[in-house]
Amino acid sequence: MGDDQQDASAEIDAIIAGIGDWRGERLAHVRALIHRADPDVVETIKWRKPTNPDGVPTFEHDGIICTFGAYKDKAKVTFGDGAQLPDPDGVFNASLGGRAMRAIDMTRTHELDADAFVELFRAAVAHNTGPG
Repeated sequence: MGDDQQDASAEIDAIIAGIGDWRGERLAHVRALIHRADPDVVETIKWRKPTNPDGVPTFEHDGIICTFGAYKDKAKVTFGDGAQLPDPDGVFNASLGGRAMRAIDMTRTHELDADAFVELFRAAVAHNTGPG
């Protein structure tokens, strides 16, 4: 792991720890699933700005796969090319009408199907690394 990725991973650790409630626990779980799905995933921080100086935790493999963050009432995982991915298990539950993105909104009571998420993430990697 290069220094930039180590720095980004440490920042993501701090972001998750700073959330400090069930949303952070959900994001830590999702992060573990991402690494289970793709051990070669690269963690980065994107889109720093004055209103969000920590930036957005981003997961890449030959391009962006997904981002995640915590909001007042949910934790959210957004796949940039989610509309192009098969989702036979209905993991996506937000941004379903968009042309590109799809998201997973996790409330306190939401139950994420871990195996289905891993398969969805692997499909996103294949989408990024495939021909074309």
